[in-house]
Amino acid sequence: MLVSFPSSIRPKLCQIALGILLPFTSAGAAEVKDHLPGDASGVTVIKCGAVIDGLAPAPLTKQLITISNGRITSIEPDDGRPIPTPNSLDLSDFTCLPGLINTHVHLDGNPEDSVDYGVYARRTPEETLQLILDNAQTTLLTGFTTVRHVGAWFPDRVYQAREIIERGDALGPRIQTAGPYLTIPGGGGDLTFPEIPPDRIPVESQQGIARTPVEFAERAEAAIIAGADFLKVIASGAVFSMGTSPGAPEMTQADIASVVAVAKRYGKKVTAHVHSDQSGQDAILAGVDSLEHASLLKDATIDLAVEHNVAFSMDIYNGTYTDTIGRQQGYPEIFLRRNTDTTEAQRIVFEKAYKKGVTLLYGTDAAVLPHDMGGWQFAIMVERGMAPMDAIKSATSVAAKHLSIDLDVGAITVGKRGDLVAVKGDPLTDMTALRRIEFVMKGGKVIKEPID
Repeated sequence: MLVSFPSSIRPKLCQIALGILLPFTSAGAAEVKDHLPGDASGVTVIKCGAVIDGLAPAPLTKQLITISNGRITSIEPDDGRPIPTPNSLDLSDFTCLPGLINTHVHLDGNPEDSVDYGVYARRTPEETLQLILDNAQTTLLTGFTTVRHVGAWFPDRVYQAREIIERGDALGPRIQTAGPYLTIPGGGGDLTFPEIPPDRIPVESQQGIARTPVEFAERAEAAIIAGADFLKVIASGAVFSMGTSPGAPEMTQADIASVVAVAKRYGKKVTAHVHSDQSGQDAILAGVDSLEHASLLKDATIDLAVEHNVAFSMDIYNGTYTDTIGRQQGYPEIFLRRNTDTTEAQRIVFEKAYKKGVTLLYGTDAAVLPHDMGGWQFAIMVERGMAPMDAIKSATSVAAKHLSIDLDVGAITVGKRGDLVAVKGDPLTDMTALRRIEFVMKGGKVIKEPID
């Protein structure tokens, strides 16, 4: 049980013409560079005391990593010779790793929103966009250079934030987004809460609601056309939602299959929000690529996932946060009770899934967990039986492969983008080091560096 939690990073943002937001902030014992990321030019050489490259079974010691025009061009032993470039970084006291990947985030919300979901109806579109950009910056500063945004009540704002970040007008990770939640009316992805009168429910939040396989197919295609990189179905009830039960199926196998058929036609993947064992079976047999949470799965369903090569993204840490900080903040009792019902069950499924060979992706369900606590899950993954190197790979090469971006990110190898992070000490012997990212580089541009 944790004793204390970090305070959230609250970046200051200055607003410029046309509503483009430029963040400038400091964070902890590191300096945040006062420029925005873009295409890196020139050559940068980084001296790393050790390198965990995301692929090899063990670290390499004393390595020089050369980055040119935003990509890694060489990795070689550091023999102590002077570095022939003025643009060099000495991280010889640090362990360097690939930029981390969080496969389950919701940048359009914060944990404290669970106290009063009416805030989602009160925020203006501009405020929601600002919130997403704030949380995106925080996420990047904690070492996550790529994220998978697994559904949103405000998908249009997420598309907008993705574009702003891609243009280089704000700090944030690369974003893959599912667009809207695909859900039944009143289901786990429907923004229906007592705090929000029916006539105040934002229209944007209703884009993914459907009742039949035909309607789900229509909503899926609309999401892809609007800009979704993949699709997310709410197959069972949710913990943080009213009028649903985590263990109860909400979409039929036919509903899910109709979404999968559309996704395949466009070359996209589908992930399924699943707590229920029955929903897990239905989703796997319908052809999804991954399951989120997977809290209540039975052994036979885990075996089915192995057979069908379905990955799990399991947020096994945040139950601790909800049961402590969430309880103190006054979360609804029904949320706390459901959290208790699913937390330990999910951790047991995680242990079984790892032993059985399920592909496990690093995902924290950020928004349930604060966005500045992205690295806190590594330690409990190891506590629950995962090898430390496998835990790191779940947030690097394994995640990148599942997201089909492994040609660009997920490992420190020649040809990949210059996405690197660094920590003091050895994360393989102390996974809590990954809570304290002191260096962040994205695409060859230094975003955050240690203070001398």
